[in-house]
Amino acid sequence: MFKQFRDIGIKLTPQRMVIANLLTNNSTHPSAEDIYHAALEQIPGMSFATVYNTLEIFKEKGAIRELNIDPERKRYDPDTSNHHHLICVKCGKIIDVFDGVDVNVVNDTISEFKIAEVHVEFYGVCNSCEKKNNKE
Repeated sequence: MFKQFRDIGIKLTPQRMVIANLLTNNSTHPSAEDIYHAALEQIPGMSFATVYNTLEIFKEKGAIRELNIDPERKRYDPDTSNHHHLICVKCGKIIDVFDGVDVNVVNDTISEFKIAEVHVEFYGVCNSCEKKNNKE
């Protein structure tokens, strides 16, 4: 499980192993605060700085993606493949979208750029929030 981290040159301390484990196959797009609170359950006394610095290292090495789709805090995605996101404007839930989105930009518009990645964000209301709205 931790081989992918070692393969990209990340030294895995016990704290980093806990954080890596919390991120592996995590589709909730947690914030540093979310990861910190979960890590505290496994390593009481772990500092927020340790979590934040570890996330920065993981990001710099390409093990995770930092998402700026939440206006209140950065979120982290362990799935580094190209994909898009659906975001609920009521509860903040984020869902991955892997296909069905074709984005074309007119060549005149991007003549001074080489596009490296495309990320589209869809905003709406998730089914859970919609059901709550209908009950009110």
